Amino acid sequence: MFLPTTKEEMEKLGWEQLDVILISGDAYVDSPFIGVAVVGRILEDLGFKVGIIGQPNLENGDITRLGEPKLYWGVSGGSIDSMVSNYTATKKFRNSDDYTPGGKNNKRPDRATLVYTNLIRRHFKNTVPIVLGGIEASLRRVTHYDYWTNKLKKPILFDAKADYMIYGMGEIAIREFTQALSKGEDPRKVRGVCYISNEPKEEYIQLPSHDDCVKDKNKYIDLFDHFYQNNDPINANGLCQKVDTRFLIQNPPCDYLDEKEMDYIADFKYTRDLHPYHKPEGKVKCLETVKFSIQTHHGCWGECNFCAIGVHQGRTIRTRSEENILKEAKEFTTYKDFKGVISDVGGPTANMYGYECGKKLKKGTCDDIRCVDFDRLCKVMKVDHSRHLKLLQNIRKVPGIKKAFVASGLRYDFISADKKHGYEYLKELVNHHISGQMKVAPEHTSDRVLKLMGKPGKQPLIEFKKMYDRLNKEAGKQQFLTYYLIAAHPGCEEKDMHELKHFTKHELKMNPEQAQVFTPTPGTYSSVMYYTELDPVTRKKIYVEKDTKRKEKQKDIVIDKSYYQRRKSGGTNFQS
Repeated sequence: MFLPTTKEEMEKLGWEQLDVILISGDAYVDSPFIGVAVVGRILEDLGFKVGIIGQPNLENGDITRLGEPKLYWGVSGGSIDSMVSNYTATKKFRNSDDYTPGGKNNKRPDRATLVYTNLIRRHFKNTVPIVLGGIEASLRRVTHYDYWTNKLKKPILFDAKADYMIYGMGEIAIREFTQALSKGEDPRKVRGVCYISNEPKEEYIQLPSHDDCVKDKNKYIDLFDHFYQNNDPINANGLCQKVDTRFLIQNPPCDYLDEKEMDYIADFKYTRDLHPYHKPEGKVKCLETVKFSIQTHHGCWGECNFCAIGVHQGRTIRTRSEENILKEAKEFTTYKDFKGVISDVGGPTANMYGYECGKKLKKGTCDDIRCVDFDRLCKVMKVDHSRHLKLLQNIRKVPGIKKAFVASGLRYDFISADKKHGYEYLKELVNHHISGQMKVAPEHTSDRVLKLMGKPGKQPLIEFKKMYDRLNKEAGKQQFLTYYLIAAHPGCEEKDMHELKHFTKHELKMNPEQAQVFTPTPGTYSSVMYYTELDPVTRKKIYVEKDTKRKEKQKDIVIDKSYYQRRKSGGTNFQS
């Protein structure tokens, strides 16, 4: 049964007023992969009356269709940052949206979090608190670089004129925050909450002010360092930033869910479907991927500099139990439209399931060293694929399961590093859990660019490809590797793309079909590099390509199929 999205549904439940109304930039899909649906189920489980309005119409008062909530409005831009959803890396408008019925990108406004907040204020004067959440707001909670205006913007709470923000995954914070409001208690004491204050919080880390960051790029790097390093519930401090005459207060992050809590939330009775309210407008493409997929864990400690998962989900892995995951797989077989195929068994990085650093679990993430870096994997982090391997084997044994794919991202360097189980694990994937191809993400091959990306060097990729090719030959299969590649990342010049092209031709024996131009998004070190044109570690100047045509040229170098014919005829100045 869905949460209500119309007055008629409320009346059938005998509800006159909701406690919480959640607004989302996505159509209402009730799935454990959709943040607003998970929040709704968490609150429902606590006994609160919750409704959801997905993609409200901006012109006809649609935001009012459930009335006004008793406790608060929860506003999210959706599963994807609205600016990333609406525009390509070269700022061209995207015509499609996988979270909109019918697939046409005509329902999600730019800066959806701001638009929905203003919409509420327009229709409900002196309303109950407005609480921001979701990835769009979470990554903009302090001064941040905005690629689309090419300037630093204030923390989003100031621009949105909202009252609070719950940042990160926030499952525990949303419970404690809602319970505090319902009891008339001060929600500003809840971990994982941001708010605006007229006074600084002296016991918190004092960040450079917004004005200081605008005036001095090194101050902005200082701010981001503190922001990045204070995301772990075990060792993080609170943050305080002056913005004009007031202060952004960020409480320390809320605790992570443990395994029992992960299982408990996974057991909520999601319909795994699009709400009937939206169905006349067409199907949502995202449902094809997430309906029969299994999320095994949260978090990622890979720390790629262009990725915000570590900031939003955290750098510590939280796993569900094997028993709970198998239970979900068995439940799939009771659905009439289930064809026996599980689309994905994974998480942000699939092969991080089931192991973590014992030191990190006790003391929190390290400030001075990364779990994985360009040329090394921390010795304390014992990579172990045995638990994920066993899980996949047991899923295959479930009656009614014909195939269970691992479509989430995989760290090939971890497979190479696991001398005890890596080969057996990859063999399992090759034989049973991929279909024709496996996607990996080297992103580049220039050592200089890889270091700035926070990615491993070339050698693990070469070793992995040899292992993959050997296993496919042994299995008598013709399955391929496809590669995610990035052009125009900070530090990358055209000569680096020529080097990448040469590597793909001679080492990988292929011509890339696609590459993506780097998009600077809030919450990442790569975006800091793009704005400041400085290496945030050394503070030395780096090359940053900012011209749109030259960005496209970098991409074209690596995907151009006629490249080597033109090289032979003198059409390129590449030096091998």
